[in-house]
Amino acid sequence: MQVLAANREVFWKLVVVAIAMFGFGFAMAPIYKRICETAGINQRDIPAVVANTQIDATRTLTIELDANTRGLPWDFRPLQKSIQVHPGELIQVMYEARNSSSARTMGQAIASYGPQFAGQYVRKLECFCFSTQQLEPFQTRQMPVQLVIARDLPADIKVITLSYTFFQLPAGKEPG
Repeated sequence: MQVLAANREVFWKLVVVAIAMFGFGFAMAPIYKRICETAGINQRDIPAVVANTQIDATRTLTIELDANTRGLPWDFRPLQKSIQVHPGELIQVMYEARNSSSARTMGQAIASYGPQFAGQYVRKLECFCFSTQQLEPFQTRQMPVQLVIARDLPADIKVITLSYTFFQLPAGKEPG
């Protein structure tokens, strides 16, 4: 009888631990998301809302465009290497991706900026980086990016590099 009572006590302790572990695991995703939002890391780009689109014609910036892939059999490039813009001006640039393999592949693009803090002044309204991209075998797709450089960009910044890296997604991951 005493062994049975001890086993029952251990069983209930394990049930409580399992429930606590499940609850902790369930809570980890929103906690991680909140930490990343607070720290400004590991965020997918989200369409920006531009409140004031007045153009500052007194300043001209150079936007250098760059493209890379990691683990994807894609040829990925900007259609222009650089463009001249004014802060506040709505611009559109095009990138092109070509699946050079005989298999359907999926990727997700992540943007990075040079100088790194310049990202807070780039307001993307439309971007292929907002969603997963799937290319059929040997398919080529042109993908637009619409953006505005905020007028409050520090005056000493004359060049911003906008770089996208496409990462391969595991097979079976649904696009979207």
